[in-house]
Amino acid sequence: MRCIPNIVVSAPMNEQELRNLMYTAQLPENAGPFSIRYPRGEGVMPEWRTPLQRVAIGTGRVVREGEAGGVAILSIGHIGNYAVKATEALAAEGLSVGHYDLRFCKPLDEEMLLAVARRYRAIVTVEDGCLQGGFGSAVLEFLADHGQHLPVRRLGIPDRVVEHGTQDQLYKECGFDVSGIAQAVRELGAQVVAPVREPQRR
Repeated sequence: MRCIPNIVVSAPMNEQELRNLMYTAQLPENAGPFSIRYPRGEGVMPEWRTPLQRVAIGTGRVVREGEAGGVAILSIGHIGNYAVKATEALAAEGLSVGHYDLRFCKPLDEEMLLAVARRYRAIVTVEDGCLQGGFGSAVLEFLADHGQHLPVRRLGIPDRVVEHGTQDQLYKECGFDVSGIAQAVRELGAQVVAPVREPQRR
């Protein structure tokens, strides 16, 4: 839906975020089109009746601050909960990975994206949506437009027919379940921190 002019495109990570986005969407100052994408399946918050709070349009939130010069995960929507588990698994291996829940695909949190691009050496984007024209593409476009050149690995639904299955089965098949996210961070991290070899002298 990013191609629709003047629309807000959002996706909550949990029940609290969903309630807050729904509350925000109906406020008088947000009279334009406002889309909220949330998945089927089970929730993650047993105590979901939290106080309603206004969300500033186009702002993300820091889930986990990672080590400068490392890898950051940018997620949108429910799949961010899988990214949380991936960062916990990586932390157990001694890898400090940042995690940022963007909440909005349009408009993007430009201030957060620039801060991430300056702090980390590589980015992994995770979305439960199509890779072509999706959240990861929006991040790439923004970075390119602002002269930020760093490796980005996009995880999401590939451009092919995906068969029926449970959410976990399909996430695994498409490579963005917990283990898939963690492996993408390991691989990208190994590329950006690999030592530069000195040219051999003859």
